[in-house]
Amino acid sequence: MVADLEELVVCESFSSDLAAVARSADAVAAQGTRLLGAEPERLVVDGVTHLRWTFGTPRVLLLGHHDTVWPTGSLATHPWSVSDGIARGPGIFDMKAGLVQMFHALALLPSLEGVCVLVTGDEEVGSDTSLALIEEAARQCAATFVLEASADGGALKTARKGTSAYELVVHGTAAHSGLEPEKGVNAAVEAAHLILALEGLADEINAGAPHDWRTTVVPTVVGAGSATNTVPAEATVSIDVRAPTLRAQERVDACMRALKVTVPGARLEVRGGPHRPPLEETSSAELFARARAIARRQGWGTLLSAAVGGASDGNFTGGLGCPTLDGLGAVGGGAHADHEHVVVAEMVPRARLLAALVEDVLR
Repeated sequence: MVADLEELVVCESFSSDLAAVARSADAVAAQGTRLLGAEPERLVVDGVTHLRWTFGTPRVLLLGHHDTVWPTGSLATHPWSVSDGIARGPGIFDMKAGLVQMFHALALLPSLEGVCVLVTGDEEVGSDTSLALIEEAARQCAATFVLEASADGGALKTARKGTSAYELVVHGTAAHSGLEPEKGVNAAVEAAHLILALEGLADEINAGAPHDWRTTVVPTVVGAGSATNTVPAEATVSIDVRAPTLRAQERVDACMRALKVTVPGARLEVRGGPHRPPLEETSSAELFARARAIARRQGWGTLLSAAVGGASDGNFTGGLGCPTLDGLGAVGGGAHADHEHVVVAEMVPRARLLAALVEDVLR
Protein backbone atom coordinates (compact mmCIF):
# COMPACT_ATOMS: atom_id res chain seq x y z
CA MET A 1 0.00 0.00 0.00
CA VAL A 2 2.86 2.37 0.77
CA ALA A 3 4.40 1.70 -2.64
CA ASP A 4 1.06 2.41 -4.31
CA LEU A 5 0.70 5.59 -2.27
CA GLU A 6 4.11 6.82 -3.38
CA GLU A 7 3.12 6.14 -6.98
CA LEU A 8 0.12 8.45 -6.72
CA VAL A 9 1.74 11.17 -4.61
CA VAL A 10 4.76 11.67 -6.87
CA CYS A 11 2.39 12.10 -9.83
CA GLU A 12 1.29 15.67 -9.08
CA SER A 13 -2.29 16.69 -9.91
CA PHE A 14 -2.95 20.38 -9.27
CA SER A 15 -6.61 20.97 -10.17
CA SER A 16 -5.87 23.87 -12.53
CA ASP A 17 -3.14 21.99 -14.42
CA LEU A 18 -5.28 19.83 -16.70
CA ALA A 19 -2.28 18.06 -18.22
CA ALA A 20 -1.09 17.08 -14.73
CA VAL A 21 -4.60 15.90 -13.84
CA ALA A 22 -4.63 13.75 -17.00
CA ARG A 23 -1.27 12.18 -16.05
CA SER A 24 -2.57 11.54 -12.55
CA ALA A 25 -5.64 9.86 -14.03
CA ASP A 26 -3.30 7.52 -15.93
CA ALA A 27 -1.58 6.56 -12.66
CA VAL A 28 -4.87 6.07 -10.80
CA ALA A 29 -6.34 4.08 -13.71
CA ALA A 30 -3.31 1.77 -13.84
CA GLN A 31 -3.44 1.14 -10.10
CA GLY A 32 -7.17 0.53 -10.13
CA THR A 33 -6.92 -1.79 -13.13
CA ARG A 34 -4.24 -3.87 -11.39
CA LEU A 35 -6.20 -4.20 -8.15
CA LEU A 36 -9.76 -4.41 -9.49
CA GLY A 37 -9.04 -6.49 -12.58
CA ALA A 38 -10.83 -4.10 -14.93
CA GLU A 39 -10.03 -0.89 -16.77
CA PRO A 40 -12.08 2.23 -16.03
CA GLU A 41 -14.04 4.45 -18.33
CA ARG A 42 -12.05 7.61 -18.93
CA LEU A 43 -14.48 10.54 -18.90
CA VAL A 44 -13.03 13.87 -20.05
CA VAL A 45 -15.35 16.84 -19.47
CA ASP A 46 -14.14 20.32 -20.47
CA GLY A 47 -10.59 18.99 -20.35
CA VAL A 48 -10.88 17.48 -16.84
CA THR A 49 -10.22 13.73 -16.57
CA HIS A 50 -12.49 11.57 -14.41
CA LEU A 51 -12.47 7.76 -14.00
CA ARG A 52 -15.36 5.36 -13.48
CA TRP A 53 -15.49 1.62 -12.85
CA THR A 54 -18.91 -0.09 -12.97
CA PHE A 55 -19.51 -3.71 -11.99
CA GLY A 56 -22.98 -4.97 -12.87
CA THR A 57 -25.93 -2.91 -11.69
CA PRO A 58 -24.56 -0.37 -9.20
CA ARG A 59 -25.91 -0.44 -5.66
CA VAL A 60 -22.93 1.00 -3.77
CA LEU A 61 -20.98 4.07 -4.92
CA LEU A 62 -17.40 4.65 -3.79
CA LEU A 63 -16.48 8.26 -4.38
CA GLY A 64 -13.14 10.05 -4.39
CA HIS A 65 -11.02 12.58 -6.27
CA HIS A 66 -7.44 12.61 -7.52
CA ASP A 67 -6.89 16.35 -7.97
CA THR A 68 -5.13 18.35 -5.23
CA VAL A 69 -4.70 21.98 -4.16
CA TRP A 70 -0.91 21.75 -4.46
CA PRO A 71 0.57 23.64 -7.46
CA THR A 72 2.69 21.61 -9.86
CA GLY A 73 6.26 21.61 -8.57
CA SER A 74 5.30 21.31 -4.89
CA LEU A 75 7.26 18.05 -4.64
CA ALA A 76 10.43 20.15 -4.68
CA THR A 77 9.52 21.73 -1.35
CA HIS A 78 7.30 18.96 0.06
CA PRO A 79 8.90 15.71 -1.12
CA TRP A 80 7.47 12.25 -0.65
CA SER A 81 8.82 10.67 2.53
CA VAL A 82 8.06 7.99 5.11
CA SER A 83 9.62 8.38 8.54
CA ASP A 84 8.63 6.92 11.91
CA GLY A 85 5.39 5.61 10.46
CA ILE A 86 4.32 8.96 8.98
CA ALA A 87 4.04 9.44 5.21
CA ARG A 88 4.21 12.94 3.75
CA GLY A 89 3.75 14.58 0.39
CA PRO A 90 1.43 16.96 -1.46
CA GLY A 91 -2.15 15.70 -1.49
CA ILE A 92 -1.33 12.58 0.52
CA PHE A 93 -4.03 13.15 3.16
CA ASP A 94 -6.50 14.88 0.84
CA MET A 95 -6.93 12.39 -0.59
CA LYS A 96 -4.54 10.07 -2.39
CA ALA A 97 -4.21 7.70 0.57
CA GLY A 98 -7.99 7.32 0.45
CA LEU A 99 -7.77 6.11 -3.15
CA VAL A 100 -5.11 3.54 -2.29
CA GLN A 101 -7.16 2.28 0.66
CA MET A 102 -10.26 2.08 -1.55
CA PHE A 103 -8.58 -0.02 -4.25
CA HIS A 104 -7.04 -2.40 -1.71
CA ALA A 105 -10.36 -2.70 0.15
CA LEU A 106 -12.20 -3.68 -3.02
CA ALA A 107 -9.46 -6.16 -3.91
CA LEU A 108 -10.37 -8.03 -0.69
CA LEU A 109 -13.97 -8.67 -1.82
CA PRO A 110 -14.93 -11.99 -3.42
CA SER A 111 -17.07 -10.13 -5.95
CA LEU A 112 -17.43 -6.51 -7.08
CA GLU A 113 -20.90 -7.05 -8.50
CA GLY A 114 -23.00 -4.00 -7.61
CA VAL A 115 -20.07 -1.62 -7.05
CA CYS A 116 -19.49 1.68 -8.84
CA VAL A 117 -16.22 3.59 -8.30
CA LEU A 118 -16.02 7.23 -9.37
CA VAL A 119 -12.75 9.15 -9.06
CA THR A 120 -13.13 12.77 -10.16
CA GLY A 121 -10.55 15.35 -11.18
CA ASP A 122 -12.05 18.65 -10.03
CA GLU A 123 -13.36 18.29 -6.46
CA GLU A 124 -10.97 20.87 -5.06
CA VAL A 125 -12.30 23.55 -7.42
CA GLY A 126 -16.03 22.92 -7.01
CA SER A 127 -16.79 19.75 -9.03
CA ASP A 128 -18.33 21.72 -11.89
CA THR A 129 -17.43 19.17 -14.57
CA SER A 130 -18.06 16.08 -12.41
CA LEU A 131 -21.34 17.03 -10.74
CA ALA A 132 -23.53 15.39 -13.39
CA LEU A 133 -21.47 12.18 -13.12
CA ILE A 134 -21.75 12.17 -9.33
CA GLU A 135 -25.50 12.70 -9.37
CA GLU A 136 -26.04 10.09 -12.09
CA ALA A 137 -24.18 7.49 -10.05
CA ALA A 138 -25.80 8.39 -6.73
CA ARG A 139 -29.32 8.16 -8.11
CA GLN A 140 -28.75 4.48 -8.90
CA CYS A 141 -27.27 3.50 -5.53
CA ALA A 142 -28.49 2.62 -2.06
CA ALA A 143 -25.35 3.95 -0.36
CA THR A 144 -22.36 6.20 -1.04
CA PHE A 145 -19.02 5.85 0.74
CA VAL A 146 -16.73 8.85 0.40
CA LEU A 147 -12.99 8.26 0.69
CA GLU A 148 -12.15 11.75 1.89
CA ALA A 149 -9.77 11.84 4.85
CA SER A 150 -11.07 11.24 8.34
CA ALA A 151 -11.69 13.88 10.97
CA ASP A 152 -9.49 14.19 14.07
CA GLY A 153 -8.67 10.87 15.66
CA GLY A 154 -9.89 8.91 12.66
CA ALA A 155 -13.54 9.90 13.16
CA LEU A 156 -15.92 9.30 10.27
CA LYS A 157 -17.67 12.38 8.95
CA THR A 158 -21.39 12.03 9.50
CA ALA A 159 -22.35 15.65 8.78
CA ARG A 160 -20.94 18.44 6.64
CA LYS A 161 -22.09 22.00 6.26
CA GLY A 162 -23.49 23.07 2.93
CA THR A 163 -21.70 25.78 0.98
CA SER A 164 -22.91 28.90 -0.78
CA ALA A 165 -20.85 31.56 -2.52
CA TYR A 166 -22.02 35.08 -3.28
CA GLU A 167 -20.59 38.20 -4.82
CA LEU A 168 -22.21 41.49 -3.92
CA VAL A 169 -21.60 44.09 -6.62
CA VAL A 170 -22.36 47.66 -5.60
CA HIS A 171 -22.83 50.17 -8.41
CA GLY A 172 -22.25 53.82 -7.52
CA THR A 173 -21.19 56.98 -9.35
CA ALA A 174 -17.65 58.25 -9.79
CA ALA A 175 -16.67 61.83 -8.96
CA HIS A 176 -13.52 63.74 -8.07
CA SER A 177 -12.97 63.09 -4.37
CA GLY A 178 -11.43 66.51 -3.80
CA LEU A 179 -13.36 68.86 -6.08
CA GLU A 180 -16.94 67.54 -5.88
CA PRO A 181 -17.29 64.36 -3.82
CA GLU A 182 -20.93 65.23 -3.15
CA LYS A 183 -21.69 64.47 -6.80
CA GLY A 184 -20.54 60.88 -6.41
CA VAL A 185 -22.24 57.80 -4.98
CA ASN A 186 -19.61 55.98 -2.94
CA ALA A 187 -19.83 52.25 -3.65
CA ALA A 188 -17.18 51.50 -1.01
CA VAL A 189 -19.25 53.11 1.75
CA GLU A 190 -22.28 51.08 0.68
CA ALA A 191 -20.18 47.90 0.68
CA ALA A 192 -19.18 48.67 4.27
CA HIS A 193 -22.84 49.01 5.29
CA LEU A 194 -23.60 45.65 3.65
CA ILE A 195 -20.73 43.91 5.45
CA LEU A 196 -22.03 45.13 8.80
CA ALA A 197 -25.55 44.04 7.86
CA LEU A 198 -24.24 40.54 7.12
CA GLU A 199 -22.83 40.27 10.65
CA GLY A 200 -26.29 40.87 12.02
CA LEU A 201 -27.74 38.35 9.57
CA ALA A 202 -25.53 35.54 10.86
CA ASP A 203 -26.42 36.38 14.47
CA GLU A 204 -30.13 36.25 13.67
CA ILE A 205 -29.96 32.90 11.88
CA ASN A 206 -27.85 31.33 14.64
CA ALA A 207 -30.19 32.24 17.49
CA GLY A 208 -30.28 29.15 19.70
CA ALA A 209 -27.85 27.14 17.56
CA PRO A 210 -24.95 25.23 19.21
CA HIS A 211 -21.79 27.30 19.19
CA ASP A 212 -19.80 24.66 17.31
CA TRP A 213 -22.43 24.05 14.62
CA ARG A 214 -23.50 27.50 13.49
CA THR A 215 -24.19 29.04 10.12
CA THR A 216 -21.30 31.27 9.07
CA VAL A 217 -21.61 34.22 6.69
CA VAL A 218 -18.07 35.47 6.09
CA PRO A 219 -17.00 38.39 3.85
CA THR A 220 -13.71 37.36 2.27
CA VAL A 221 -12.42 39.27 -0.76
CA VAL A 222 -13.37 42.96 -0.84
CA GLY A 223 -12.48 45.47 -3.53
CA ALA A 224 -13.48 49.02 -4.50
CA GLY A 225 -12.34 52.05 -6.43
CA SER A 226 -9.96 52.82 -9.26
CA ALA A 227 -7.88 55.75 -7.99
CA THR A 228 -7.11 57.46 -4.69
CA ASN A 229 -8.71 60.75 -5.83
CA THR A 230 -11.93 59.26 -7.19
CA VAL A 231 -15.17 58.32 -5.45
CA PRO A 232 -15.50 54.55 -6.07
CA ALA A 233 -18.09 53.80 -8.73
CA GLU A 234 -18.07 50.06 -7.99
CA ALA A 235 -17.31 47.76 -5.09
CA THR A 236 -17.39 43.97 -4.74
CA VAL A 237 -17.71 41.78 -1.68
CA SER A 238 -17.26 38.00 -1.86
CA ILE A 239 -19.20 36.03 0.74
CA ASP A 240 -18.50 32.48 1.92
CA VAL A 241 -21.52 30.80 3.57
CA ARG A 242 -21.49 27.50 5.48
CA ALA A 243 -24.86 26.20 6.69
CA PRO A 244 -25.51 23.04 8.74
CA THR A 245 -29.06 22.50 7.45
CA LEU A 246 -30.87 23.00 4.17
CA ARG A 247 -33.34 25.26 5.96
CA ALA A 248 -30.52 27.55 7.15
CA GLN A 249 -28.94 27.57 3.69
CA GLU A 250 -32.23 28.57 2.09
CA ARG A 251 -32.83 31.23 4.73
CA VAL A 252 -29.43 32.81 4.05
CA ASP A 253 -30.17 32.82 0.34
CA ALA A 254 -33.48 34.59 0.85
CA CYS A 255 -31.82 37.17 3.12
CA MET A 256 -29.01 37.80 0.66
CA ARG A 257 -31.49 38.53 -2.09
CA ALA A 258 -33.48 40.83 0.20
CA LEU A 259 -30.50 43.07 1.07
CA LYS A 260 -31.23 46.80 0.63
CA VAL A 261 -28.81 49.63 -0.05
CA THR A 262 -28.30 52.43 2.48
CA VAL A 263 -26.41 55.04 0.45
CA PRO A 264 -28.85 57.05 -1.74
CA GLY A 265 -28.29 56.37 -5.42
CA ALA A 266 -26.39 53.12 -4.96
CA ARG A 267 -27.56 49.95 -6.68
CA LEU A 268 -26.90 46.37 -5.54
CA GLU A 269 -26.45 43.28 -7.69
CA VAL A 270 -26.35 39.86 -5.97
CA ARG A 271 -24.54 37.09 -7.83
CA GLY A 272 -24.08 33.42 -6.94
CA GLY A 273 -26.01 31.24 -4.51
CA PRO A 274 -26.03 27.77 -2.91
CA HIS A 275 -23.54 25.25 -4.31
CA ARG A 276 -23.24 22.15 -2.16
CA PRO A 277 -26.24 21.22 0.02
CA PRO A 278 -25.56 20.19 3.63
CA LEU A 279 -24.83 16.56 4.39
CA GLU A 280 -27.11 16.16 7.38
CA GLU A 281 -26.64 13.49 10.04
CA THR A 282 -29.89 11.78 9.05
CA SER A 283 -28.21 10.83 5.76
CA SER A 284 -25.32 9.08 7.52
CA ALA A 285 -26.95 7.62 10.63
CA GLU A 286 -27.74 4.10 9.41
CA LEU A 287 -24.45 3.64 7.56
CA PHE A 288 -22.48 4.88 10.55
CA ALA A 289 -24.34 2.44 12.80
CA ARG A 290 -23.36 -0.38 10.42
CA ALA A 291 -19.73 0.73 10.40
CA ARG A 292 -19.64 0.97 14.18
CA ALA A 293 -21.16 -2.49 14.58
CA ILE A 294 -18.61 -3.97 12.17
CA ALA A 295 -15.73 -2.34 14.02
CA ARG A 296 -17.04 -3.65 17.32
CA ARG A 297 -17.47 -7.22 15.98
CA GLN A 298 -13.97 -7.22 14.50
CA GLY A 299 -12.39 -5.89 17.68
CA TRP A 300 -11.25 -2.65 16.04
CA GLY A 301 -12.48 -0.45 18.88
CA THR A 302 -15.19 2.19 18.96
CA LEU A 303 -15.56 4.31 15.85
CA LEU A 304 -16.06 8.03 16.40
CA SER A 305 -18.12 10.44 14.33
CA ALA A 306 -17.69 14.13 13.61
CA ALA A 307 -19.60 17.00 12.03
CA VAL A 308 -17.31 19.30 10.02
CA GLY A 309 -17.54 22.66 8.29
CA GLY A 310 -15.71 21.65 5.11
CA ALA A 311 -17.70 20.29 2.18
CA SER A 312 -17.07 17.37 -0.17
CA ASP A 313 -18.80 15.61 -3.04
CA GLY A 314 -20.63 13.64 -0.36
CA ASN A 315 -22.74 16.77 0.11
CA PHE A 316 -24.13 16.23 -3.38
CA THR A 317 -24.95 12.54 -2.90
CA GLY A 318 -26.53 13.14 0.50
CA GLY A 319 -28.48 16.08 -0.90
CA LEU A 320 -29.98 13.76 -3.52
CA GLY A 321 -31.27 11.46 -0.78
CA CYS A 322 -28.64 8.73 -1.19
CA PRO A 323 -27.45 7.61 2.27
CA THR A 324 -23.84 8.81 2.52
CA LEU A 325 -20.96 8.14 4.91
CA ASP A 326 -17.85 10.31 4.56
CA GLY A 327 -14.35 10.38 6.02
CA LEU A 328 -13.56 6.72 5.31
CA GLY A 329 -10.14 7.61 3.91
CA ALA A 330 -6.80 8.34 5.53
CA VAL A 331 -6.05 8.93 9.19
CA GLY A 332 -3.61 11.80 9.62
CA GLY A 333 -3.94 15.55 9.32
CA GLY A 334 -2.81 18.81 7.79
CA ALA A 335 -5.02 18.89 4.69
CA HIS A 336 -3.83 21.64 2.33
CA ALA A 337 -1.06 22.61 4.79
CA ASP A 338 2.69 22.20 5.09
CA HIS A 339 2.29 19.45 7.71
CA GLU A 340 -0.08 17.29 5.60
CA HIS A 341 0.55 13.67 6.53
CA VAL A 342 -0.86 10.15 6.83
CA VAL A 343 -0.44 7.57 9.62
CA VAL A 344 0.74 4.51 7.71
CA ALA A 345 -0.31 2.00 10.38
CA GLU A 346 -3.95 3.01 9.94
CA MET A 347 -4.11 2.29 6.21
CA VAL A 348 -4.69 -1.47 6.41
CA PRO A 349 -7.35 -1.32 9.18
CA ARG A 350 -9.23 1.40 7.29
CA ALA A 351 -9.15 -0.66 4.09
CA ARG A 352 -10.49 -3.69 5.95
CA LEU A 353 -13.25 -1.61 7.52
CA LEU A 354 -14.31 -0.29 4.12
CA ALA A 355 -14.26 -3.77 2.58
CA ALA A 356 -16.46 -5.16 5.37
CA LEU A 357 -18.83 -2.20 5.12
CA VAL A 358 -19.26 -2.50 1.34
CA GLU A 359 -19.82 -6.25 1.62
CA ASP A 360 -22.34 -5.75 4.42
CA VAL A 361 -24.40 -3.26 2.43
CA LEU A 362 -24.28 -5.33 -0.76
CA ARG A 363 -25.40 -8.40 1.17
